[in-house]
Amino acid sequence: MSQPARVRVERLREAASATTLELFFDLVFVFALTQITALMAEEPNGTGLLRGTLLMAVVWWCWVGYSWISNLVKADEGLTRVTMLFAMAAMFLLALAIPESFRDLPGGLHGPTVFAFGYLALRAVHVGLFWLISGNDPGLRRQVGKFAPTMVGGTVLLLLAANTSGAAQLWLWGAAVVADYGGTLAIGARGWRLNSARHFAERHGLMVLIALGESIVAIGVGVTHLPISWPIVVAAVFGLAVSASLWWAYFDTAALVGEHALASAEGHKRVSMARAGFTYLHLPMVLGIVMLALGLKKVLTYVGDTEHHSLADALHGAPLWALYGGTSLYLLAHVGFAWRCYREVKLYRLVVAVVLVALVPLVEHLPALASLGVLAVLLIALNSIESIRFRDTRDEVRHGEH
Repeated sequence: MSQPARVRVERLREAASATTLELFFDLVFVFALTQITALMAEEPNGTGLLRGTLLMAVVWWCWVGYSWISNLVKADEGLTRVTMLFAMAAMFLLALAIPESFRDLPGGLHGPTVFAFGYLALRAVHVGLFWLISGNDPGLRRQVGKFAPTMVGGTVLLLLAANTSGAAQLWLWGAAVVADYGGTLAIGARGWRLNSARHFAERHGLMVLIALGESIVAIGVGVTHLPISWPIVVAAVFGLAVSASLWWAYFDTAALVGEHALASAEGHKRVSMARAGFTYLHLPMVLGIVMLALGLKKVLTYVGDTEHHSLADALHGAPLWALYGGTSLYLLAHVGFAWRCYREVKLYRLVVAVVLVALVPLVEHLPALASLGVLAVLLIALNSIESIRFRDTRDEVRHGEH
């Protein structure tokens, strides 16, 4: 009797880099980020920010799962290619349902349920593929078996949330996030595999870059239907300076040192570092940028929409907290990332993160354009000081032999 054909996958090697299929998959994630920002912009208050945060956590967890799989096997080969394309369709469905993820709109399908089933499809395919590729690795298969109940728990809670509203719905969403993140933390890092530090670091760096791209898009979207003016030009320059400063903070040296630290670690230590420093701590980085995008969008609307606002109007409430708090969250995530991966204390970033939160009660009395200008100046100063203070270390990281 002939033996059944084995599932064909191609294992990833240490020197691998991201494939075009993975980048194609990420395009759907870009759309999801845009949808989350738009949803928060429609309800710019505390509840809106909380919903955006919960959505970001769920969407991020979907993406993270496939980043681990594509680090074990090549995404564009064999069964993995078909699975990634199917997952891409499920992610797109989930992203389409984001505007109705908490509140169903009249007519059509029930939005919250569609979102929950899109999430179910993504996670089920993810766990199924993980199970198949772990066939010759008992340790990995045991870990996948422990991981599956967290997926079931998160999905069930989201389905329950789809049929509730108000505070109960938010609590169920929060419980779903805890089930996913907390459950994965509880089962430990032993048993998971990470084949390529370079690939894993690159994938997460691309996510930061994609989020920064969303912040730039938000600048343009905020004034799409408004006539160009000097206030819009100045605000756009300030906004771009903020986004560029966040790019500098990550890609100048932090991303490089993080990748080197991950490559130097081995076995369980490497997996543990990848889970904490990348899977968990890159979420607040990306969330901070999404919050920033909301703030930038509102500032550009304030300075450009002269029919409803004047240049003296101040940015306040949730949009201001998104602008300053989101940037602070991004910097705090950097502090945690640096400490976890290479035991460096990013003191200047910690100080600026605290200062940004402390400044909110003061800048809410300034015109919106001035608030954005203050943020841009602070971030440019931070990068300048770090570049001068750590000139030799920076030169070694960027141009030395590793």
